[in-house]
Amino acid sequence: MHIREATLADFDHIWPIFQEIVAAGDTYAYPRETTREQAINLWLETPRKTFVAEENNEILGTYYIKTNQQGPGDHVCNCGYMVSSKARGRGLATTMCEHSQQVAKSLGYFAMQFNFVASTNEGAVRLWSKLGFETVGRLPKAFNHPSKGLVDALVMYKWLANT
Repeated sequence: MHIREATLADFDHIWPIFQEIVAAGDTYAYPRETTREQAINLWLETPRKTFVAEENNEILGTYYIKTNQQGPGDHVCNCGYMVSSKARGRGLATTMCEHSQQVAKSLGYFAMQFNFVASTNEGAVRLWSKLGFETVGRLPKAFNHPSKGLVDALVMYKWLANT
């Protein structure tokens, strides 16, 4: 598995992963009908950096890193991760999260925060917890899950400066 910074040319391979995950509506708070152009802005243009994870020249996952808040909060970053359905269960999210923490430190961030983790996304909650993220907030019924209705969204946080 190789992780490298993404380019605009990679988006043709990122788009099917993005579209599949966002259209499902059960993990990301993006509109399920997000267009390709909107996705390019959300995933490649707005973040500080975007990466792809590839194997045998095939992109299997992607993540972005961006400043969570400006000004006095600019030492905390936020990341989003997506893994192709055909590559799930192989440790790719773990590898990307560990990689993103190293990138975050190299960019001068002291902490990482996930702002809106659907409580029903049990795999992500379990993984982030295993990787040292704490649930520091619970937003009651803040995420509208397509089949489970209104569920809680979690705020998860990890201090990186000493890790």
